[in-house]
Amino acid sequence: MRALPLRVDAVLVQALIAAALSFAHLHDLALAAGQDGWKAWAYPVSVDLLLVAAWRRLRSGAAKAAGWCWFLVALAASLGANVATAGLLDLDDVPAWLRILVAGWPAVAFLGGTLLAHGAPKPTEAPETAPEPPSTGTTPEPTAPEAEPPTATEAELPATETESAPAFPSPVPPALVALARKVADDHRARTGTPIDTPTLRARLGVPMPLAEAITAHLT
Repeated sequence: MRALPLRVDAVLVQALIAAALSFAHLHDLALAAGQDGWKAWAYPVSVDLLLVAAWRRLRSGAAKAAGWCWFLVALAASLGANVATAGLLDLDDVPAWLRILVAGWPAVAFLGGTLLAHGAPKPTEAPETAPEPPSTGTTPEPTAPEAEPPTATEAELPATETESAPAFPSPVPPALVALARKVADDHRARTGTPIDTPTLRARLGVPMPLAEAITAHLT
């Protein structure tokens, strides 16, 4: 297999060179402030790690105020060491205030790194539930409401009222009306009174609704 060619990023090379120089300046300043041995090498590591932690917090988008605060603190420590070792400060005679700052830096770096790494996470909002798609199945047919049982008042009505609907089509056949008129005339001639509907029904032998319709034609 052919090896892939290495791509050299100029920006990355420049960043490595700047980090190495800043690392050396922080080491020299810590060594001049009385932090010898491995402690002088730990100081630049703590500053660089605090810068990286603050930058990651800024990139995450959560609690940017805390990220910017600790990023500026770490940047000030790095820039201060670079300026102090540029010939403006006698490293053989470091002032007392600078020794105090160098000695107190580990506590500041520990506090900042802990807050950035274990800060309260931003509460995530509950995902919105998508509306359910309409069902493609057949919708159930509406069931007809159950018929209510008749009340006591309706049950006591006479059968003649419940059969008020005509069972035969209207109008009444003319032949049946003519026959009913003859029966009514004969009844008036014999009794002297007009024939009533029950009597007409009995004479003609028809249902009550039809008898009522015939009576309406006779009046």
